[in-house]
Amino acid sequence: MASSRRDLAVRAAVDQGLLSAAEPVVALLDTAGIRASAAALTSAFAAVTDAPVLHAFAVKACPLVPVLRLLREAGLGVEVASPGELALARAAGVPPADTVLDSPAKTPAELRQALALGIAVNADNLQELARLDALVASAPTASPLGIRVNPQVGAGSIGALSTATATSKFGVALRDEGARKAVVQACLERPWLTRLHTHTGSQGVPLALMAEGVGEAYALAEDINHAAGRQQIDTLDIGGGLPVDFHSDEETPTYAEYARLLADTVPGLFDGRYGLVTEFGRSLLAKHGTVLARVEYTKTSGGRPIAVTHAGVQLATRTVYAPDAWPLRVLAYDSEGRPRTGEVTVQDVAGPACFAGDLLATGRALPLLHQGDVVAVPDTGAYYFAHHYAYNSLPRPGIHGFTVTGGGAGSGNGGAGGDAGGAGSGSDDAGGAGVVAFTTVRKPQTLAEIVAESGGALADALVG
Repeated sequence: MASSRRDLAVRAAVDQGLLSAAEPVVALLDTAGIRASAAALTSAFAAVTDAPVLHAFAVKACPLVPVLRLLREAGLGVEVASPGELALARAAGVPPADTVLDSPAKTPAELRQALALGIAVNADNLQELARLDALVASAPTASPLGIRVNPQVGAGSIGALSTATATSKFGVALRDEGARKAVVQACLERPWLTRLHTHTGSQGVPLALMAEGVGEAYALAEDINHAAGRQQIDTLDIGGGLPVDFHSDEETPTYAEYARLLADTVPGLFDGRYGLVTEFGRSLLAKHGTVLARVEYTKTSGGRPIAVTHAGVQLATRTVYAPDAWPLRVLAYDSEGRPRTGEVTVQDVAGPACFAGDLLATGRALPLLHQGDVVAVPDTGAYYFAHHYAYNSLPRPGIHGFTVTGGGAGSGNGGAGGDAGGAGSGSDDAGGAGVVAFTTVRKPQTLAEIVAESGGALADALVG
């Protein structure tokens, strides 16, 4: 079970010195869990269609080259939305044929590069199509080209993550006056426009609304093909967006549930006439990341205990600023990395930043935390520790992948792991239930790197 692997990894991180007074916050990635999620995704769609499907991981969810390489080895491609994300994907060895470029603000240079490489491009709007007209006319390209449409089916519970609202900034709004007709005409005028793309949103968006959005895109594809008298639209990019349960270890909803719902709601999608692209992100990684932080101090204010830790707004930015929309669990461990026991007490878990709102959890019932204890914040593998917020110039934490092998190995306290791709030493729990090996995915940021990023080499720039 993932929770058992997590407990072993917390203990091993303490034993092996990954988490220490010198490194009071680290992030862990469960590689077995990531592989399992990738397999669940591919098998879910394979169960409902024989048509080709490219599962393109949304790089924004976890922009780490070793993660992209791991997913590539698991059979996934990538969806990128910036030159930086494309550079990461190329560094991970993802081929252009398995890469999709989406962005509402692509520059001519970005489009030119994508077409030169043969990367699939989804134009966001009609003005972008005009740019593509000139590029397609100037040089041949192997890039599949499409256009994003906004089905305007409504919002989920988190407005900022709902991309199919009446006024969403993404895609061509299909229910605006004349818009649907304009998209059909744009396709008829461009025989090379062979894809439609849609994405209804992610966290907080119910599956039924996601399926409704896909259904609208499918109906539009059928209309375009009918008007063209041939199957011009041959691929539907249905986006991603499967929400994550942040309240438990359950991985729900599942890819299988979503694929079956699509098969029931939009049966023509899976009859073999259309290739498919998906763009899942959060649901592939969230459950397989855990942030660990030492409790530096404990205190009481207004009668409520407060544990001051090294994990706060620099890692859990969304949770700190919007705790109702982005709640996170906090798990308590003692100073040796064992699950903390004792009377459950309502307490706050605070981060290190210098503002009052830097709280991971408020009024949370946990075994009373002590100085030197460890807090673990699960479900942080997507949009958390790989999206650093440099408040107070707090350093980015080290990130380590871990694997657990079967019991029977002797315990050992070794090094914390080598460079990216190198195996760390193993350590088993007190009962010999499993051996944990760590691999460094990203080294901790140094103070020298913080200074360099903050213009350290240009100290006299404003006074010279």
